[in-house]
Amino acid sequence: MGHVFEGWFASEDDFQSQLQRKLVQCPVCGAHDVAKRLSAPRLNLGAQPPRPTASPAAPAASAPQPAPEPSPQAGEQLQAMQAAWMQWSRKVAASTENVGDRFADEVRRMHYGEIDERAIRGQASPKQARELVEEGIGVIPLALPEGGSGTLQ
Repeated sequence: MGHVFEGWFASEDDFQSQLQRKLVQCPVCGAHDVAKRLSAPRLNLGAQPPRPTASPAAPAASAPQPAPEPSPQAGEQLQAMQAAWMQWSRKVAASTENVGDRFADEVRRMHYGEIDERAIRGQASPKQARELVEEGIGVIPLALPEGGSGTLQ
């Protein structure tokens, strides 16, 4: 979804191997569909791109244009928002108990006074979430990354 993050890999083969085994994921949204950007110790910023040459007799074919790069200010804002999101999601993960797929059962038991209330998080299907809301149980869907409670390397 356009999130930017850094990762270190021993080699391109190591990155591809981890990507195929779904060991690489976006720390913001948890997606495994990530792409590696250009990484180099030095970029040749002085080179000029080649200019297209068009024959005066034939108009140039219109090729699809790449999406414009965001302005430096937009990029900085995006990075700041992602950093704030990661900080917040780690705080949520650290202050709640992960009950996994037992979430609907646990929150229902708390709502009906069968167990003491506590801060929990977990997974519920869309159907389970609708049923909880219909019962008057307030739940909030959050897209927390799987690795949000750990450190990112």
